[in-house]
Amino acid sequence: MPTLPGALWMALWGLARLWAGAQAGCSEVGRCCPGRDPTCFGRGWRLDRVYGTCYCDQACRLTGDCCFDYSRACPARPCIVGEWSPWSSCADQCKPATRVRRRYVQQEPQNGGEPCPHLEEKAGCLEYTTSHGEDCGHSYVPAFITTSAYNKERKRQVVSPQWSADTGDAGYCMEFKTESLTHYCAMENRPLTRWMQYLREGYTVCVDCQPPAMNTVNLRCSGDGLDSDGNQTLHWQAIGNPRCQGTWKKVRRVDHCSCPAVHSFIFI
Repeated sequence: MPTLPGALWMALWGLARLWAGAQAGCSEVGRCCPGRDPTCFGRGWRLDRVYGTCYCDQACRLTGDCCFDYSRACPARPCIVGEWSPWSSCADQCKPATRVRRRYVQQEPQNGGEPCPHLEEKAGCLEYTTSHGEDCGHSYVPAFITTSAYNKERKRQVVSPQWSADTGDAGYCMEFKTESLTHYCAMENRPLTRWMQYLREGYTVCVDCQPPAMNTVNLRCSGDGLDSDGNQTLHWQAIGNPRCQGTWKKVRRVDHCSCPAVHSFIFI
């Protein structure tokens, strides 16, 4: 069997090394780096079809200088979060405050994957008992209101031990015509305060009075304006953003609210 001359062997060996180097990429260097990292590179063909130094960091997707195998060697992985925790109790008792719920990251985003969403949400609340079970929180005026969706949560976890879940008092509904409000209401865009955007001047709104916001003695909600003759200007404030507040006048009391859902609220 004829042997190859030494010079030919050297040439073939050089070509083999050149080919191996040309194919070097992220898999070869074994790196996938977050952000912009100029030290995270290989040498080979790039995605923009240029041969030379190529990168394996997250920023290479924007600059177009990723190694040819970046997508395979460094696949994008989105952030994965768990379920929301139960709502916390109010931060303070007997006065308007906030409650919190959280969720936690189960997988951090990698290689340009979808970033994590908000991990914490806050919403307004008001508890009507002290830590010793004493009735409180009914002395607040103006009226404090929040979205009617909060009533579902409140029914699942009755705040005051003086009210049972099957109380026979069905409460009542007050209709008001909104006269004025601050511009901060329209600026709210957080998920649990977006309801404030539906407060509008000149609109009729329904505000439900239900336990435990209802005082156990007079069966009234603070700031309900029931004693007003309809000409008195009454004040209200949105729970969750104290800068969202305004005035309205009483229209009437009814047994059941009939306003559209976006214009229906509850006393809190």
